[in-house]
Amino acid sequence: MLMELLLRNRSYRRFEQKPVMSVEDLKDLVTAARLSPSARNDQPVKFILLHSRKACDSIFPCCSWAGYLKGWQGPAEDERPTSYIIVLGDTQISEKFDTDAGIMCQSMLLTAVEKGYGGCMLGSIDRNVIRSSFAISDRYIIRYVLALGKPSEKAVVEAMENGDTHYYRDEQDVHHVPKRGLRELIVGIH
Repeated sequence: MLMELLLRNRSYRRFEQKPVMSVEDLKDLVTAARLSPSARNDQPVKFILLHSRKACDSIFPCCSWAGYLKGWQGPAEDERPTSYIIVLGDTQISEKFDTDAGIMCQSMLLTAVEKGYGGCMLGSIDRNVIRSSFAISDRYIIRYVLALGKPSEKAVVEAMENGDTHYYRDEQDVHHVPKRGLRELIVGIH
């Protein structure tokens, strides 16, 4: 069951406009994050849930989309995410939270897939504009934005060839994601 979720959990960048994730769905994602491991159990990662059309429209221009897809400016207006989660590190709790944030984002994305949705973890974001737009205190470091919704694109995992990690879209607009094989990943068995 987990392997199936991992295979379905791709970085989706185009979304249907309905159904829209409910606030309760978004809270379920945060619950999955809350139940995830945290170094020293400090739990310094916090979240801002964006559900309204106004909030989603406000954050969209702050996000960069699919750097390997040259010439693609990101999702068209009718393909944009319908919800977002801003992932923050609370510096009053800990200055070190990157590992926690990564684990929690994976937990939230897997939960989204389990619910029939999908998302994309974005690190190439305009943090200054996000901070200003959502009145985020300086005590928080903005780490990631999760873009969420019902995927409208097909993404497939395939074997990597010639060390090329670049994802791409084919003539049928299917998103291909090359992955390294086990032989390359496992450097020893003792």
